[in-house]
Amino acid sequence: MPRPMSLTPDLVARLPERVDDPGPMARSEVPDSYYGATLAAIAARVPQDGQLWVFAFGSILWKRRFAVAEERPAVVRGWHRKFCLGPDTRYRGNPQAPGVMLSLDRGGQCRGMVLRMDAQGRDAALEDLLRNEPPLPPAWVRAQTAQGEVRAIAFVTAKTFEGYCGGLREAEVADRLACAVGMWGSMADYLLNTVSHLEAMGIHDAYLWRMQAMVAERLARLPQRV
Repeated sequence: MPRPMSLTPDLVARLPERVDDPGPMARSEVPDSYYGATLAAIAARVPQDGQLWVFAFGSILWKRRFAVAEERPAVVRGWHRKFCLGPDTRYRGNPQAPGVMLSLDRGGQCRGMVLRMDAQGRDAALEDLLRNEPPLPPAWVRAQTAQGEVRAIAFVTAKTFEGYCGGLREAEVADRLACAVGMWGSMADYLLNTVSHLEAMGIHDAYLWRMQAMVAERLARLPQRV
């Protein structure tokens, strides 16, 4: 049975549900050539069986963005979850209260799911997925499952990327997550959904568990919205 979280829907409701579109982010102008080149690079490395797997560790666990033909619990070594990408000033943050996005950073290991993309309409679905992620080509990772190892793409962060912010202290991250709201909703709601789904799957991420407790503490200081 999932353990009770400090972060609750009532606490998240102390923030606005969402804000009007605050406008494009500074890095939002990504040329179409990027997506074409990234799709071609992925296609060139798809395994011989033709199956394309995606390693899901965050929102894709609870908000599927493509048709899934098969899913398996998986462990990827060499990467760990971290709020290390930003600033998000549009989707779950705004210019006055930028958000910090969850990604995979180097080191450790990460438990999640590998999702095999349905072959029907896969190219279009993959392009749509890329357009909803930061402009960083996904990395190929080795995902260990009960049925054996599969190669999968994963959306990771490179320390050389201009939006990398892995040096923030946990308290600084919690401060940002507790106030950031964008056109898609709040960072607190994102955190609540991610941690609750991981716990329901039997995955306890110690880092995210600390984050939800710290964000809950900060939201508890806010007045309830009328």
